[in-house]
Amino acid sequence: MSTLLEELQRVKTFEYTEEDVVQFEALHEEIRSLKKERNAVIVAHNYYRPEILKVADFVGDSLELALMASNVRDADVIEFCGVHFMAETAKIVNPSRTVLLPNLLAGCQLAGSAPAEDLRARRDELKKQYPDLAVVSYVNTTAAVKALSDVICTSANAPKVVRSLPNKNILFVPDRNLANFVAKQVPEKNIIPWDGFCYVHQQITPQEIERIRQADPELEILVHPECRPDVAKLANAVLSTSGMVKYAKEKSAKRFLVVTECGLSDRLAMEVPDKQFLKGCKLCTFMKVTTLDDVRDSLKYMRYEIEVPEEIRVPAERALRRMFDVAG
Repeated sequence: MSTLLEELQRVKTFEYTEEDVVQFEALHEEIRSLKKERNAVIVAHNYYRPEILKVADFVGDSLELALMASNVRDADVIEFCGVHFMAETAKIVNPSRTVLLPNLLAGCQLAGSAPAEDLRARRDELKKQYPDLAVVSYVNTTAAVKALSDVICTSANAPKVVRSLPNKNILFVPDRNLANFVAKQVPEKNIIPWDGFCYVHQQITPQEIERIRQADPELEILVHPECRPDVAKLANAVLSTSGMVKYAKEKSAKRFLVVTECGLSDRLAMEVPDKQFLKGCKLCTFMKVTTLDDVRDSLKYMRYEIEVPEEIRVPAERALRRMFDVAG
């Protein structure tokens, strides 16, 4: 396997040639054959490379993929084209199925900012001051953190999940920008943010957005809640990636600035070809590290299998199921 540095350099930018497309089509055929042989389903996050989205059985954001994974019935294998915590989530709700992550370098800096042992210590410390404290963890966390949580949320349902709790005091882990967004939506709660952030969304500045808006005042600006508050203030709408897809399909506007990881613009361009989507975005190295060859090889060699110990899986599933109940 190549080194992380080599992978980082490889995915900074990439362009497709006609030869690439021919190779992708051949790989698609091979992958479809392997899916049938393995009785597998492929799910892919919105931020993945477009050639992978094309061969996936299901494409969505964290909530959509978590719900889909929880309802898998017939497949023996779930190949999860996302990052490590997402594959863990699929395993948590599908303990009897084989869950594969095509590339082990597909981690998550945001999930890594909240180690379970640090969360346990912070929770116990805060409970001395706030006996009713509840831990709400963003789905972008490890299985061990989910196991310490009262309930999980996504960017699509975070305000609804927090509002559903009887607790007034909420430790929100790990994204401080999403915590700020939730605090504004649910002012009756005391939101205590973990000091983490997504490096991709944090890089986007209001100056960049203002420059694009001044050049094209008619643009509809869609911003992900993991972005900084000063960026979110400039949005026509602050939405999860699934919310952006729905918004773009339903609104009459023809031109949008999509302020999140650039992969979503690729999905939108494929699904809504009559509209234009400008990329006010950055690339996530971890999402782009996986190639179509990795997807093929994962099914071919049945690698890399994700395991979650039962002492972590059971309480983590409880927190996830509570989110599913709230989200309906």
